[in-house]
Amino acid sequence: MIGRMRERVVAACDGASKGNPGPAAWAWVVSDDKESPARWEAGPLGKATNNVAELTALERLLTATAPDVPLEIRMDSQYAMKAVTTWLPGWKRNGWKTSGGKPVANQELVVRIDELLDGRSVEFRYVPAHQVDGDPLNDFADRAASQAAVVQEPAGSDLGSPEPPPSPDTPKKSARTSAAKSPRKSASSAPRTIKAKFPGRCLCGRAYAAGEPISKNAQGWGHPECRTAEA
Repeated sequence: MIGRMRERVVAACDGASKGNPGPAAWAWVVSDDKESPARWEAGPLGKATNNVAELTALERLLTATAPDVPLEIRMDSQYAMKAVTTWLPGWKRNGWKTSGGKPVANQELVVRIDELLDGRSVEFRYVPAHQVDGDPLNDFADRAASQAAVVQEPAGSDLGSPEPPPSPDTPKKSARTSAAKSPRKSASSAPRTIKAKFPGRCLCGRAYAAGEPISKNAQGWGHPECRTAEA
């Protein structure tokens, strides 16, 4: 359980769906005292909607953190945040029906989150997604969820997973300028290579073994030659 012996925990969670519905995943990250990523976890959901992924990410974060420690949660999902802070009280009064009398979507997840929030001190903070200078914790959760949605495999600090790769949806600082000045830079620069702690699968479709050299690709880790070919 994360958070014991700390006065306040700052965390972020996010969900991703490649198709909505499509291959989906959830992720959460908890910071250290300097608000840098300290522990994180991501997991696949198979085919699901983005809303299910967002709510699942929140449910997993609340489950993984100590209920007696104040928690700040940063999210980029207006739906998930409003569902548990604005709409939930009315849904409960109406017997889990919307104002129009329809059953609440994703009711099981919302009910579970409501149970996890009971008696806890939780502050929700909305942060915009995919900003050049966006919130680093939310960006980390976004990247972890996106990668897990693509590869449909669990990842996290407890598994020894490498940091998730940059999101293709986030603009890069001066990326076009650098490319214009140095069109051959990416092709000539050798990518950083590490030894894989665990077996995995490159985006090319071929597997790699633990101890085999791997390099960060655009959407994950894989064979160094695949990174070079892609660049």
